[in-house]
Amino acid sequence: MLTLGCARNEVDSEEIAGRLEGSGWELVDVDPDDNPDGVAADVIIVNTCGFIEQAKKDSIDTLLAASDVAKEHGAKVVAVGCLAERYGKELADSLPEADAVLGFDAYPDLAERLVDVLDGHAPEPHIPVDRRTLLPITPVERPAAAAEVAVPGHGWMSGLARTRLKGGPVANVKLASGCDRKCAFCAIPSFRGAFVSRPPDDVVAEAAWLGTQGVREIVLVSENSTSYGKDLPGGGRALARLLPRLANVPGIDVVRVSYLQPAEMRPDLIQAIATTPGVAPYFDLSFQHASAPVLRRMRRFGSRADFLDLCARIRALNPEAGIRSNFIVGFPGETEEDLAELEAFLTEARLDAVGVFGYSDEDGTEAAGYPDKIDPEVVAERVERITALADELINQRAEEREGAEVTVLVESVGDGEATGRAAHQAPEVDGEVVLLDGQVEVAELQVGDLVRGVVTGSAGADLVVEPYEFVPRSTLPARAPAVASGSG
Repeated sequence: MLTLGCARNEVDSEEIAGRLEGSGWELVDVDPDDNPDGVAADVIIVNTCGFIEQAKKDSIDTLLAASDVAKEHGAKVVAVGCLAERYGKELADSLPEADAVLGFDAYPDLAERLVDVLDGHAPEPHIPVDRRTLLPITPVERPAAAAEVAVPGHGWMSGLARTRLKGGPVANVKLASGCDRKCAFCAIPSFRGAFVSRPPDDVVAEAAWLGTQGVREIVLVSENSTSYGKDLPGGGRALARLLPRLANVPGIDVVRVSYLQPAEMRPDLIQAIATTPGVAPYFDLSFQHASAPVLRRMRRFGSRADFLDLCARIRALNPEAGIRSNFIVGFPGETEEDLAELEAFLTEARLDAVGVFGYSDEDGTEAAGYPDKIDPEVVAERVERITALADELINQRAEEREGAEVTVLVESVGDGEATGRAAHQAPEVDGEVVLLDGQVEVAELQVGDLVRGVVTGSAGADLVVEPYEFVPRSTLPARAPAVASGSG
C-alpha cells in the first residue's frame, strides 16, 4: 500500500487497508524475503494524489516504479485515490502499466475488484464524473456506539476496520470529506465531492480506539474543518462542541485541528481552539492572499485588515498560539500593489509557518479561463521574493519564543538525540523541536513521551528546548469507553 498526497489520503489508505483485512486480505512487504512466511504480495495499491501538477507527476512516477517492482515479483498494480478518480479512463489509457484504475465508488467492493484483477478480469476503468453534488466517498456503515464495542479498529468485523499503516504517537482522524466552496483555483470539489460531516460519536469513537493504540495526538483533517457540522443537527457550531469531548478521550493528550477557513472562524470556535485544555492552540488558516481584489477573483473573502484582526483576536485569547497559512502568488491579474499588500500582511501578522506556491492553471477550474495570466518567470520571481520574506519573518517569530515554556511530544529518539514538536507545530510542515539535556536528560526519553521544557534557542522554524519534567499519560481504562450519545 503506497500513499501520496495529503493527510486525508493517509486516512483513506488506512481505511482501505482495514476494509481489505476485514475481507481476508493480508498486508505484506512486496519482497517475499522480507515476510516471515515468505509469502509474496499479489497486489500493490497506489493511493494517488491529483491536486496540483507536481502531485500528479509524483503519482505517475510512483505507479511506474510500482509496476517495475510488480513485474519482478509477479504482482498486480492498482491505482486508486484522487488521480484515479479525477482522470480515470484517461489515466488507464495512458498508463497501461497499471492493471486497474478504480475510483472512490469502488472502495466498498475493493476486495472483490482485486480478486477480479488477479483472475485476469480487470474492471472497466473508472469514468470520471463531476462530484460537486455527490457524496465524496461511499461511506461504510458503522454500528451505533455501545458500551462493550465503542470504537473502530482492526478486527472489528461489524463496522469500519482501520489499520494503522505506520506507528508513532500521532494519527490523523477524518472529520469530514468533500468541499462545497467554489474557490476559483481549486479542483478538489469536482473530484472529492460535496461536503459531508462524520457524526460526532464516530469521531470520538475512532479517537478512543487510537488512544488504545499508543497515539497521544490526533490531527483532525478534512477539506474544510470550519464547515464541520453544517449538515448535522445543531448546525455549524458542532466543532466547538466536539473539541472538549475529544480532549477528554482517555489516552489522547493533544487534539489538533487543520484546514480552517478564515471567513468561517466563529468566536466560539476561536475560543475553543485557543483555550480548551488538551486542544493545541494551533490555527491552520487558509488565507491564500491578503489583497482584497485578488481574494475576490479567487472567489474568497477577507482582506489584510480582516486577517490581521483575526490574528489579533486569537493572540488576545492565547499569546503563544501558533498560526500558519499558505499563500498563492502570481494569480491572474495580481499587481505589484497586490503583492505589496501581501508583504505588508506577512510583516504585521508574525505567522509561525508559511507555505508559498506559484499559481498554475488546474483542469476544470474557473481561474484556468481567466485573462491577465502572469508570465511563469514572473510568477517564479514572486514566489522567491515572498518565500525569502516569509523565511526571515518565521525566523524572527521563532526567536520570539526563546525563554518560553512549551510542551513537546517526542517523535524521534536515537544516537543520543531526540526531536519532537511543540503545540504550535503540526506534523511535517511547521518545523520541529530539538531536545537537549535539561532536568530531564535525552537518554531518558522515548518516542511518545510528552515533556515540558524551556526554549533556549532556534534555527529557522526549529526550536531548541531543555525539558524539565514529564507529562503523565492520561489514564486508559481497562476496556474501550462508552461513547456519549448526542450530536455533539
